[in-house]
Amino acid sequence: MTTLSAVAQLQDLVADLPRFNQLLAAFAQKLHLDLPAFYADHISLRCHQNATADRWRQGFMQCATLLNETEINGRPICLFTLAQPLAVGPWQIDVIELPYPGDKRYPHEGWEHVELVLSGGPQDFYPRALALLADEALVAPGIKIKQSAPQGENERLPNPTLAITDGTITIKFHPYSLREIVASEVQPD
Repeated sequence: MTTLSAVAQLQDLVADLPRFNQLLAAFAQKLHLDLPAFYADHISLRCHQNATADRWRQGFMQCATLLNETEINGRPICLFTLAQPLAVGPWQIDVIELPYPGDKRYPHEGWEHVELVLSGGPQDFYPRALALLADEALVAPGIKIKQSAPQGENERLPNPTLAITDGTITIKFHPYSLREIVASEVQPD
């Protein structure tokens, strides 16, 4: 199987990765997060058009395997396992999340967030995640924090999420890896 950098349909993402890495490092520093202390489960994309999502999907099918596809919040979300992991920040990440466009418009099409696993399950998840952030980061201008609990139709594990964004880049925390979530799914009859 080929590498992401060798796939014509993904060249915009190859070119966008250095931008994402630079923003990630600066945002982590602003939040006082020691990125190497965390396990990065996956990296996610955002796009505005189904045609872009379709092109990226076709590209990933050349350098990855489809781990799962499910509908969340009314739109398809595809998960791919790369044959060769991406160097993202201090990690080697092999899972890509490709959500098809929804109602929200993002300022940039390309890499948008990483999700970090905060072990310990869903009990007291939000307080544990918030405790990782410096107090001054929580009240800094332009920083937004969102709690959510996205869930696919067949998922059995609760998956609360804490997202921290500056409007350009987002870091999310959740208690389980996507592989654990997919493995928990009840298979439809």
